[in-house]
Amino acid sequence: KMTLPLALVALISAFGSSFQYGYNVSVINSPAPYMRDFYNRTYLDRTGVPMDDGFQTLLWSITVSMFPLGGFFGSLMVWPMVNKCGRKGTLLINNLFSITAAILMGTSELAKTFEVIIVCRVIMGIFAGLASNVVPMFLGEMSPKNLRGAVGVVPQLFITIGILAAQILGLNVILGNAEGWPVLLGLTGIPSLIQLLTLPFFPESPRYLLLQKGNEEQARKALQRLRGSEDVDDEIQEMYQEDQSEKEEGQFSVLSLCTFRGLRWQLISIIVMMAGQQLSGVNAVFYYADRIFESAGVEENSVQYVTVSTGAINVIMTLLAVFIVESLGRRILLLAGFVLCSASCALLTLALSLQSTVSWMSYLGVACVIIYIIGHAIGPSPVPAVMITEMFLQSSRPAAFMVGGSLHWLSNFAVGQLFLFMEAGLGPYSFLIFSAICVATMIYIFIVVPETKNKTFMEINKIMAKRNKVEIQESKELNDSYPLGKQEEKKALSSSE
Repeated sequence: KMTLPLALVALISAFGSSFQYGYNVSVINSPAPYMRDFYNRTYLDRTGVPMDDGFQTLLWSITVSMFPLGGFFGSLMVWPMVNKCGRKGTLLINNLFSITAAILMGTSELAKTFEVIIVCRVIMGIFAGLASNVVPMFLGEMSPKNLRGAVGVVPQLFITIGILAAQILGLNVILGNAEGWPVLLGLTGIPSLIQLLTLPFFPESPRYLLLQKGNEEQARKALQRLRGSEDVDDEIQEMYQEDQSEKEEGQFSVLSLCTFRGLRWQLISIIVMMAGQQLSGVNAVFYYADRIFESAGVEENSVQYVTVSTGAINVIMTLLAVFIVESLGRRILLLAGFVLCSASCALLTLALSLQSTVSWMSYLGVACVIIYIIGHAIGPSPVPAVMITEMFLQSSRPAAFMVGGSLHWLSNFAVGQLFLFMEAGLGPYSFLIFSAICVATMIYIFIVVPETKNKTFMEINKIMAKRNKVEIQESKELNDSYPLGKQEEKKALSSSE
């Protein structure tokens, strides 16, 4: 069952970390004209000549693209940090990045420096790269198997709430104006501060405490608090079984993960799902949305309110995914999501090609954007991170998140950089490429990826072992030698050896 400590730790870690990832994805969209104007004014004050248009465009594209690039660097830090500092420790340290960047960005106009904004976008990217990998890992390891999917979707829900919050606060009448934008950028430090003050009162991941720190007493206490029950022997026993079956491999580095045959299909699946999630064109659809709404006759000053409504649809559908992921399962949500995305991209191509000749095509374009957002929010956005937690055991999970996270941010960066060229060369037909990627990802998931709902990490590992054609070390001797409640003896034995 869902206990209060588990619910609170999910909310605090998702609000303090995932929320800001979403917030920083869209925070610079609305105030862009005012920020570019600030870049120009600062340059004029320093040099006495106005900034060249080409240089201004270059600076702005660097400002936008530094965030996913920072995210890539953040992902590379996941494996060493979660193994060294723990899951909770990494999240607490990570807040220092965000608070520092928030203060610097909030004061950048007073200090008359736009370079600080660009540097802080890298720092916020590093923060988001760590957060987007560590929060799903932390929550996945703390949740009981029957709630793992629902709790695992919570970080993605907070990412969409962050995007929506930035869209609302970025409205011209609130902070998306010449005076308000430094405040808008600086607000990102507040969730970090809240997390820094509250998260220390909650336990570390019990799996980390037991399997990596070897501290059964602390792991047992953490589990008892999270489950609201004294009887956690079954879960402790399952962790020991997992530990036993992994003893041969030791802790995986990224290199050993990539070359280990026993995890080959898990790794390929994560690569396909993470790349498919970003290369399906989600950022391009959001980027294009404003223009599609304008062409459908939405007035220019109302477009931002329509954009807010698409953000709200995104939140509502991700919230729905939290409730249905345990009943319907992961696989069906991924498949249905990619079907909706590929169909809407194909129809969007048609709508954009014909909108100048057929009057109602622009409305079809709007419908396609909404269907795409619904499709992405129920499956491709939230589920892959849940699957990384579930398809890998304790020793390989940090390395798997590092691979999946790096790929997520690199793909995000690639779409951001290449889409403008694709659009210039192919026009609306660029969405056909996204449609094809969605279909390819969907076929792979249909053939290879198993359903993981309600299964223990060991059960999922056995399903994948068959596909990898490897034998799993069965931990029979563990069950025979150490019945429930005998773990203390096991520790005494191992320490006396």
